[in-house]
Amino acid sequence: MMMKGVPAAAARLGLAGLIPFVGLAALAHLAPGSGARSWLAAYGAVILSFMGGCRWGFAATGMGEGPAVRPLVLAVAPALYAWLSLRAPAPFDMELLALGLLALYLADLKLTKDGGAPHWWPALRLPLTLGATLSLLAGAAA
Repeated sequence: MMMKGVPAAAARLGLAGLIPFVGLAALAHLAPGSGARSWLAAYGAVILSFMGGCRWGFAATGMGEGPAVRPLVLAVAPALYAWLSLRAPAPFDMELLALGLLALYLADLKLTKDGGAPHWWPALRLPLTLGATLSLLAGAAA
């Protein structure tokens, strides 16, 4: 199973978080004038910001380097990137958000290896990152 070792509550809530991604991407294709595309981009930005917040939480609890300047700056960067991505014209906004999620996943692999995130973090992040990224790219193509 892809989420081996992930706490059940984290797995369930994480998977539930994919519902808006998948639903809005589908709606963007089925009803192009519905506004689903802009809702999808906004949700993607919120989730990318949230993922940065997770990194802040890991640092604040003393994982990895702890609450030092570098990990805290890196924790804020996803929110700033997401905010700026929303200013890009379509379809680049969602493509940039997808790229941000993928880049943050790769950074989180290193963070986990260095003791800055729980050992199960990549197992949770992989399917969620793939689902969110594919949804954003599908929405960008709508």
